[in-house]
Amino acid sequence: MSNVLVFAELRGTEPKKITFEMLSAAKKIAAASGGKVVAAAIGKGLAGLGAKLGPYGAAKVYIADGVEKYNTEGYANILANLIKAEAPGVVLIGATATGKDLAPRVAVKTGGGLASDIIGYRMDGANFVAKRPVFAGKAFVEVSFVAAPAFATVRPNTMPVDEPGAGAAEEAALAADLGAPKAQVVEVIAGKSGKLDLTEADRIVSGGRGMKDRANFKILEDLADVIGATVGASRAAVDAGYADQAQQVGQTGKVVNPTLYVACGISGAIQHLAGMRTSKVIVAINKDPEAPIFQVADYGLVADLFDAVPIFTTEVKKLLAS
Repeated sequence: MSNVLVFAELRGTEPKKITFEMLSAAKKIAAASGGKVVAAAIGKGLAGLGAKLGPYGAAKVYIADGVEKYNTEGYANILANLIKAEAPGVVLIGATATGKDLAPRVAVKTGGGLASDIIGYRMDGANFVAKRPVFAGKAFVEVSFVAAPAFATVRPNTMPVDEPGAGAAEEAALAADLGAPKAQVVEVIAGKSGKLDLTEADRIVSGGRGMKDRANFKILEDLADVIGATVGASRAAVDAGYADQAQQVGQTGKVVNPTLYVACGISGAIQHLAGMRTSKVIVAINKDPEAPIFQVADYGLVADLFDAVPIFTTEVKKLLAS
C-alpha cells in the first residue's frame, strides 16, 4: 500500500487550480497502488483547508500554519520532514515557479527520483510511470523510477479536475520548522493586471514582434477581456520593450498549456513553440503565410493583425451577446 502526497500550492489561503488537478490525478494513482491521498500545505491562516481539499480526494491535510512568505530552504525542510515520516510512494508538486524551485531540493533531501514538467502518467501495476515532453515538445518520453519516493512536477492545465464529492479531509498540524535559511523573502509584489498567471490561464492571447509598439498591445488586451484570457508575449516582443518579462512565453519564459492560445504577429521561433505547442487549440494570425507558427496552428489566418484582431473581438462580442 502506497500513499500519494500532493503539495497544495496556495494563493493566499485559497488552493490554486493546479492543486485540484493534482488531487484528481492522485486519487487514481492511489486507487491503483492501494493507498490514500494526503496533502501538505504551508502558509498562514489555513484553518478549514481540509473542507476545500477533501471533496477533491484528500483524506488528510497536513498544515504548517504561521508561515507568511515562501522560502525555498524553509519549505523544503518542512516538506522533507513530512515525507520522511509518512513515506509516500508518489509526491506530486505543481510545475509552477514555486514547484520548480521546491521539488528538486525536496527530492535530494529525501533520496527520491524526480520527473519534471509531466503532462500525463500511467500505472504499470502499482508503479507510477510519468510522461513528459522532450526536445522542445517534439517528442515525449515515459519515466519510471528506481528510487522512492517518485517525485513529479505537474504542468498546469494538463490533468482534468474531477467533480467534487462530499466530505472534508482530516486536518493535522505540521511543525512549521523553517530551520535556519540562508536567504529570506523580504517582499512579494503582485502583478498589476489582476489576471491569472500565464501558467494557470485557460486562455491566452499573445503578441510578437509584429505588434510594433507597446501601445498596440491594447488590441490584444481588448480581445483578452472579451474571451476571459491572459495576455502573453514572445521573447522578441519582450526584448523590444513591447511587453513585460513576466508575460514572456517560451523556452526562456513561461511554459503554458491553455485550452486556447491565440498567437498574433508571432512568427513561431522554436524557442517560443517550446513554451506553447502543447496548447489544446492554437490560433495563429500573421500576414506572412510562410511563418513557422502555421505549422503547429489548428487554425491559421493570413492577415494583418491590426485589421483582423479588432474584427475578431467584435464578432466574439456579438456571439456572446446573442
